[in-house]
Amino acid sequence: MKFSRQTTLRAQASVAGVGVHSGLPVTLTLGPAPVDAGFIFVRTGLEGSDREVQATAEQVIATDFATVLGDRDGPLVSTAEHVLAALRGMGVDNATIEIDGPEVPIMDGSAAAFIAAIDQAGIVTQPAQRRFIQVLKPISVKIGDSVGEIRPHANGFRVEVEIDFTNPVIGQQAYAFDLNPEGFRREVGRARTFGLMCDVARLWSAGYALGASFDNTVVFDDERLLNTEGLRYSDECARHKVLDVIGDLSLAGLPLLGAYHSVRGGHKLNHAVLTALLTDRTAWRVVEGEAARRTTRAVGEVGRGIVGGRIAAAFGPDVS
Repeated sequence: MKFSRQTTLRAQASVAGVGVHSGLPVTLTLGPAPVDAGFIFVRTGLEGSDREVQATAEQVIATDFATVLGDRDGPLVSTAEHVLAALRGMGVDNATIEIDGPEVPIMDGSAAAFIAAIDQAGIVTQPAQRRFIQVLKPISVKIGDSVGEIRPHANGFRVEVEIDFTNPVIGQQAYAFDLNPEGFRREVGRARTFGLMCDVARLWSAGYALGASFDNTVVFDDERLLNTEGLRYSDECARHKVLDVIGDLSLAGLPLLGAYHSVRGGHKLNHAVLTALLTDRTAWRVVEGEAARRTTRAVGEVGRGIVGGRIAAAFGPDVS
């Protein structure tokens, strides 16, 4: 975790693809933003003028199968989590995300294309100190069989994920990751979206997964993986859930200093825990620069890590 100055992109870089849920073609362009701007989506291609939405928890209007951002006039951009994960994971603090359609392109189902775009644009430091939200006490949320907790952590931002699917091919998986750019690029950024073949008809009828294919989704039936190229990691599903967490919790607006643990989690749980944290003003504070380095050294870990043993019944599978 670097505690020095804020960063932005040196130049613009674009990617083009289709939305995994809408099936619509879309071009997304990453670009520079000023100090303290955070991540700003700029929706183009609308009647009248372009519309902007800040990538913050307050702007989340839906979390069914993806994170959707909008304003009082309705949704502006869906499936925001992968590009946000790439920006936060690669250590970018401020960026514009221009998009000419209703949904971020799914690309290959991971954050790899967005990492490549960030590499193409380049990262530059800015004159202001990097600021953080430091977690001061544990905050927990339970939604059905899903449980999420964010707690103080002695160094940087840590994600611990446990999943348990009744599907025997996925089954139980656990993965823990301490966020840093090279680790994100190597261990998490290439983990792809996954889903179950048995859910396809239900998703289509509900208007989801219209752009899903074997090119952008890891697909399982009850007996095997259906993608002929195989998995990128043996625990790719758990790693993708970590990627989603990084994207969803980037909506704090600043990098987090804390540890997040989820069991049978998804976008809805991630958003609920972040909202619960931000609502409790005794649970966090903003620190910056060297002060952040000193305070993290002084904070001991509270709570638990990855839990061994059997997890209870699986949560309902979704397109992650």
